This record gives sequence, C-alpha cells and structure tokens, in this order.
Amino acid sequence: MGPCLEEKGGMGKVSKLILENTCKSIEIRHISTWNGKRSSQYLASYVKVFLQAVINFLIQLIQGKVDLVHLHLSEKGSFIRKSILILIAWAFHKPIILHTHGAEFHIFYNQLSTPLKKIVNFILKQCTYVIVLSESWKQFYIKNCHLSEDRVILLYNPVSIPSQIPNRSNSPLLNFVFLGKIDQRKGIYDLLKAFATLPIQQQNQVNLILAGTGEDEQARQLAKTLGIEKNVQFPGWINERQRDNLLAKAHVFLLPSYQEGLPMALLEAMSWELPCITTPVGGIPEVITDGETGLLVEPGNIEQLATTICSLTTDESLRLRLGKAARNQVKCFDIKIYNQSLFKLYWAAFQQNQKSNTVSVEPISNSINTEKLVEK
Repeated sequence: MGPCLEEKGGMGKVSKLILENTCKSIEIRHISTWNGKRSSQYLASYVKVFLQAVINFLIQLIQGKVDLVHLHLSEKGSFIRKSILILIAWAFHKPIILHTHGAEFHIFYNQLSTPLKKIVNFILKQCTYVIVLSESWKQFYIKNCHLSEDRVILLYNPVSIPSQIPNRSNSPLLNFVFLGKIDQRKGIYDLLKAFATLPIQQQNQVNLILAGTGEDEQARQLAKTLGIEKNVQFPGWINERQRDNLLAKAHVFLLPSYQEGLPMALLEAMSWELPCITTPVGGIPEVITDGETGLLVEPGNIEQLATTICSLTTDESLRLRLGKAARNQVKCFDIKIYNQSLFKLYWAAFQQNQKSNTVSVEPISNSINTEKLVEK
C-alpha cells in the first residue's frame, strides 16, 4: 500500500519494480493510498482516493484475503495516512512491514511535541518490521523512535540493470543530466549557479538537462538571469522509456541534494554507467565512495560543485573510470536480488506473527547488510 504506481517519485518506482518482479508463489495486490497530487486544488480527489483505499483494505481483511501488509511511508501527511492503515492492520492481527522512504522524516519528527513523538513511536512499534534505506536511517529509528534493532531492517532501494551500455568515448558535446523534483532540497539552484561560473568554453561543451517538475518557472528564470538559458533544457517529468533514453545519451549525472533517503534516480544513473556528482546526505555515502564510485560535494557549496563539474567536463578518462565503478557497485542492488531479500522478510514477518520460533530475523538482516551491498 502506497502512492499510485505512476507517482512522480521513488516510492512509486520501488513499488512498481517489486510488483513487476514478484515470484509466482507470492500474490501481491497494490492499493493506492494517494494519487500523487500535491496541490490544494486536488484535495477532494486526494481524500476520495484514501477513503477508497481504506474501504478496499477493510473488505479484503474481512474476506480473509490478507496475510501480510506492506506499507510505503514518506513523512507528514503520509505518516497520518499510514498510521490509520497500521492501526487497522494491527486490529486484525496482521503482520505489518513499514517501508520508510522519507528524506525529511527526521525534520518532521524533530518538530513534533513530546506527546506527539510518543504517539509516532507507538504507531511504529505496532509494525513487525520497519525497512530503512541506509545505516544512518536505521540508527535514527533505533535511537529516536526507540525501536529494537532486530525490527529495523536495512534494505537499499532496488534498480533494474540495463543489459547494454552505449560507448561514451570521444563525445564533442556532453549531456549533464539531473532527474528529480525541481526544488531547493534537490540543490537545483546551486546547480544552476555553479554551472554559470564555468568558463564559457566549458559551458558550450555541455547541455545541462534538468528533467522533472516542481519549481520549473523559478529555475528557468534563474537560468535566464544567470545568462545560461541557451545551455539549459527543462524537458519536464519524463516516463521510464524517456528516462532510459536520456540516461543512455547522458555523460554525467548530477544530484546536489540537501536531504535524501536513497534516491532512485542516483541508482538508475549508476546502473547506466554514469559518473555521478552528488552529496553525502542520507544513504548516498553508503553507495558512493568519493573518488572511486562517484564524486561527493558538500550541500550548498557552489564553488566545490563548480570545480567538480569542471573536472568531469575536461577529463574523459575520469568520467569513464567512475562510470564503470558506479555500475559495478550498483549491480548488487538488482531487483532480482532485492526481491529475494524482501520475500525472506515477508516470510519472517508472517512466521513472527504466527508466534513461531523456527525463523530468526538475524539471517534476514545479515543478508542485506551494508558490507555485502558495498562489496567491491
């Protein structure tokens, strides 16, 4: 249960990958709890979708068609919606796996009053397992939400690995690509300002392609003010086929975010053998080793970002080396490997709910820990 599969974000992508690669022995039914609309003008539609989800969920529970509940969580309104569903599943004595994705859940949590934090902690403790996207997020939920370590499971986001990679050698014109929401959290304004400081010769070597929606007009206006509008493209939000075509034609991927969980766009770019410039936030430094599998810059450091962009503009051997290392790194995030770990967790949760002692959670945790996933 989570946002619609067409949702413009990581949760929808993860859900879709899981569903498309499910083994025959497991039947998964997806219930959309949110239509992906963020504007207040869609409030009526938003409420309708959630009420329909609750009714659908209750019907399936009453009919005995539910063995386990897997919920995808962001923050803020997402937590309120999922809290209702968690309490319903708990009332029906169903095992619950809560899959946390929110890049700003810690901000949401830390702004709550002490009584509200206790309510959040109570809700989380009704879940059989809580999936997190990085070791840093695991420590957050253990220390701040007081969850026991064996119930917080580290499972990095999955990716589908393309079988063929294009030749990117000797390219006279370079495509530097960003995928995601166009806003401050993703560092989009820093990226434009950094690009504007490059020498004119290097600017003319690069197409800066910012694919996504959000604060499009503000970003366009900034590009115009900086005098780089002829080098910057805004194709809007793109579908999977368009994304793959863009990444196949790209030479560098850019994601100078301030907050992240573990961005799907980054993993997708790495799978396409792209060198990535990003920031050490959320789970990113557990995937990217600076100078080896990508390049890391501090969030908001425009000068450092510009210098790093410059280095990949002028050094083809560095681009190719980092790209190959990135693809090798991300192979262990393949959706087929991921689903094996996820389905083991499903079984462990089901057994746990049946009060069985025949399945231990420790092997599940070990099979998907950090050391294995960053193994060279």
